[in-house]
Amino acid sequence: MATRPVVTDPDQDVSACDREPIRSPGAIQPHGLLLIADAPSGRVIAGAGAIEDRLAAEWLGLSLETLLGRAVATMVSAMPVGPGSSISTGTVQGMTEDFAVTAHRLAGDRIAIELEPAHTETPWGSGSPLNWLDAVATGFERTGDLTMLCERAASAFRLLTGFDRVMVYRFLDEDSGQVVAEARAAGQHSFLNHHFPASDIPKQARALYVRNRTRSIPDAHYTPAPLRPEGFEMVDLSDVGLRSVSPIHVRYLRNMGVAASASISIVKDGMLWGMIACHHDTPRHLSPELRAAAAALAGNLTRQIRAKEEAELYRERLRLRAAEDALLPRLTGPGASEPALRHLMPDLMAIMAATGFAMVEGGQVHCHGVCPPVIGILEAARWTATRSGGDLFVTHELGAVMPHAGPLSATASGLMALPLAEGGLTLLWFRAEQVQDVEWAGNPHKSMALTPGEMLTPRASFESWSETVRGRSRRWTLEEVEAAHRLRRSLHEAYQSHRLRGLNGALQRTLDEKDALLLQKDVLMKEVDHRVQNSLQLVSSFLALQAKAADDPRVRDQLIEAQARMSAVALVHRRLYRDDQIQTIELARYLEDLVGDMRQSLGAEWSAMIRLDLAPVLIPTDRAVNLGLVTTELIINATKYAYDGAAGPVTISLRQYGNRLCMIVADEGRGRAGEAIIDGSGFGSRMMTAMMQRLSGSIDYADNRPGLRAIVMAPIAD
Repeated sequence: MATRPVVTDPDQDVSACDREPIRSPGAIQPHGLLLIADAPSGRVIAGAGAIEDRLAAEWLGLSLETLLGRAVATMVSAMPVGPGSSISTGTVQGMTEDFAVTAHRLAGDRIAIELEPAHTETPWGSGSPLNWLDAVATGFERTGDLTMLCERAASAFRLLTGFDRVMVYRFLDEDSGQVVAEARAAGQHSFLNHHFPASDIPKQARALYVRNRTRSIPDAHYTPAPLRPEGFEMVDLSDVGLRSVSPIHVRYLRNMGVAASASISIVKDGMLWGMIACHHDTPRHLSPELRAAAAALAGNLTRQIRAKEEAELYRERLRLRAAEDALLPRLTGPGASEPALRHLMPDLMAIMAATGFAMVEGGQVHCHGVCPPVIGILEAARWTATRSGGDLFVTHELGAVMPHAGPLSATASGLMALPLAEGGLTLLWFRAEQVQDVEWAGNPHKSMALTPGEMLTPRASFESWSETVRGRSRRWTLEEVEAAHRLRRSLHEAYQSHRLRGLNGALQRTLDEKDALLLQKDVLMKEVDHRVQNSLQLVSSFLALQAKAADDPRVRDQLIEAQARMSAVALVHRRLYRDDQIQTIELARYLEDLVGDMRQSLGAEWSAMIRLDLAPVLIPTDRAVNLGLVTTELIINATKYAYDGAAGPVTISLRQYGNRLCMIVADEGRGRAGEAIIDGSGFGSRMMTAMMQRLSGSIDYADNRPGLRAIVMAPIAD
């Protein structure tokens, strides 16, 4: 392995901070000691820190049993093989102090042993930490909403850690962060509700926060202690708590006036939801015991966050359904729909939580609530009908998509337009501009351009910087959009029903002819569907025959993969004609059917190994096709490379995070040893890259320990 000098100067050029090797810094924080041992022999081959002054004058080349005792050596030797496993082995006595010992398995038959000063100060005193954690967790359960939960969590973590300031920091959709709760000592400046730009926490640091979920910097003014002997190969210290942190991050803390810090990750469904950030004005050490308690408490907090978010989503769906049940019978009763719509405009406005509602009927406009001028409503109706092609149009930032919409922003920054083919009606819901004063911890737009000879350093100012965001309204939720689709279907049915009643009697013959035409249309659609399905089946059968006849195994595999991709497209086509709603599709149901088809083609051994954990997610149909092809390709990759052709566990999970979805295809096979899986050179990889570009999403690969996790992130809608 290549070696590099240990970085000790925090004033160095940090322009490449996103590429900095923070996992293998080659040094530790000096408050503890680190020993690197060879697992087969149990002998120490490297170390860092003041080992000679605090543990043993002679240590290099000695056995762990000699240095740390037989009990520790026995436990370390019994650790599972393979990087990623960690154990705490109690305490050992140094020259003048006791050390808490933690061991980690590294790559290449290496073991890292951390020795940190053992501290006994805990908030639970001489009692049981489990009782204390249980009491705090019970308090989490009793909170009424997410805001109250985060406030209580901030207080609990401050009591646990003893830090001057503890913040609950949540990542937003655009990867910036917001302090949603804070507990602080008297005299401390508040960061509550302040935003921090995404650049403050680079992408690679976020990935490390998911892996190593507690981090502590007892003294931000420390000098790193390099690994010895000099020239020792770099090792991955991702799991080591003593790992020296980035000089950029140290300077960042100093610029904030922070002398000691700690952070505990809030990881929800494998994704970084947020962090517990702890700051102290003077050096402060967080012992391994307290870090373990903090990690356990963060796990309970994560479960409560999930419960609160799911409950909020359920209440929103329940509210919309209840409002629809009360409204639709009055809209779809006997008589024309137009008078009923005009009479129920206040209810229609309320159901979507809009600030204004308008109905455009020909050249006439009927309004309720706070609406734009009539000429603006007519222009918005005309433009949205042209833009959406007669489908539902939704935006929370009208000025960004509609030309000359600036004057409408005050009353119509948010617009949901629903053209109705029947009667030439257009229903428009407006949401007024939501002027938002965003408090930033420092100016996020400050130029980072460098002059010749200047070095890039972390921003030095964290004073409150206010930014006024205009031209946006509160976002329309996917549940509200789906409710608008249901309303459209109900109005369509009501219009048809009214028309049928009006034509009954004198126009009975016309009605019969219309029914015949509708039946003929249905037969024609079924015939078209049948022929399309036959064509797809013919192509699939042809590919299967070609695969059987192919002598070249590579050609045969490529034909089988092409057949699987064809199945992904055909499955969406079948569902389009099976469901009433073709604009959106239930992605979980679609993936279940898709995997079911693949199980049949893969055989009984693979069928038993593929597991699904899918949450319901509504997604536009065209995006489902691309995701289906990506899922097919990832499953094919797992079956080909993860287990060297043999059958093994493959798990497909699906979750929704705000306006994004996360799909994970994970195996327990060879992991990154199969680099060909993700090198991007094959047809499948190029196809997945093209699909993700269409979706404005990304695919990342991470260790599954064992195996590989393919993480697909994409917006749910364009």
